[in-house]
Amino acid sequence: MAQLELSSIGKTIEKNQILSSISLEIEEGEFVVLVGPSGCGKSTLLRIIAGLDNPTSGEVAINGRSATGLLPKERGVAMVFQSYALYPHLSVYDNMAFALKMAKQPKAEIEKAVNKSAQILGITQLLDRRPSQLSGGQRQRVAIGRAIVRSPKLFLLDEPLSNLDAGLRVHMRHEFARLHRELSTTMIYVTHDQVEAMTLADRIVVLNHGKIEQIGTPDEIYSRPNNLFVAGFLGSPRMNMFAATISAIKAGQIEVELANAAKMQMNAHSTAAKIGDKVTLGIRPDALSPEIKTNIMKLQLDIIENIGSGCSIYGTFAGYDEPVAAIAPTAAKLKRFETIELGFKPSDGYLFDANGGAFVRGGVN
Repeated sequence: MAQLELSSIGKTIEKNQILSSISLEIEEGEFVVLVGPSGCGKSTLLRIIAGLDNPTSGEVAINGRSATGLLPKERGVAMVFQSYALYPHLSVYDNMAFALKMAKQPKAEIEKAVNKSAQILGITQLLDRRPSQLSGGQRQRVAIGRAIVRSPKLFLLDEPLSNLDAGLRVHMRHEFARLHRELSTTMIYVTHDQVEAMTLADRIVVLNHGKIEQIGTPDEIYSRPNNLFVAGFLGSPRMNMFAATISAIKAGQIEVELANAAKMQMNAHSTAAKIGDKVTLGIRPDALSPEIKTNIMKLQLDIIENIGSGCSIYGTFAGYDEPVAAIAPTAAKLKRFETIELGFKPSDGYLFDANGGAFVRGGVN
């Protein structure tokens, strides 16, 4: 296993700043997911860790030793790419054995390593086939197996599931979780898919425009977002957001007035907010319920997405263009275009200041 430390990593390409002062420590055996929108710099950061790209500034250290300037093969890392990158003319066995052969490992050791990896991944029966004879999920397993045989200290995975269909992505997510448990290897996983991030990670690193917005466990990121970007990026359906003005501040509570004159109450133990401040009110869809009789919102239902076990509903809220999303247990009693009332608890409201920073998070500052 490897411990990784990134110190003030920067990357500039033709005067365009791709990464800006990225500092991050990853402990041995952690599963860390780098998540963010396309172009945020997450794949570039992974390539710098792997040694496939050089930082413009900063240092990469693995197990307490500087790796800056070391070749990829000298870092003890293995990388799995989005495109699989398999040799089409070689069998599965030879693809998995390629790096070991180049390192002039004994034939018996190569065979033992390949067979062990194939058994772990359930692809023993595919060793004689070529990549063209495999499905997408099987090719991805081969690409993972090619990394496993090297017994790396550090696994780097660059959007490995993005080319798979929805069903296979779910299956392979389970496989990655199992592999991490069985191999006990430090893993860094890049994705733009928040579901992958929330279900796989020990910790999530949220990137935006080449900067770290927040680092935390999935629960911390979801329940206590640092700012408006993180709050809106993680969560499906995404957090509902409403422009509002602070209308009253009492001991332990803030009142905000929405654009349609509705007033909402939120818990706030301490805050730098002042009456008259322009803010954004955030409410998670799963916090809205017809059973809650505080902070009532009247919605006209526009869309009902029924997935059997429950449904996502979207409705029009007077004064706002964006539809309001909520989670309902069943769609049986709901009808399009009817008006319903949903409320949320004062402890479930989030407030963000004019710069997008969070000063009241889930009712607790």
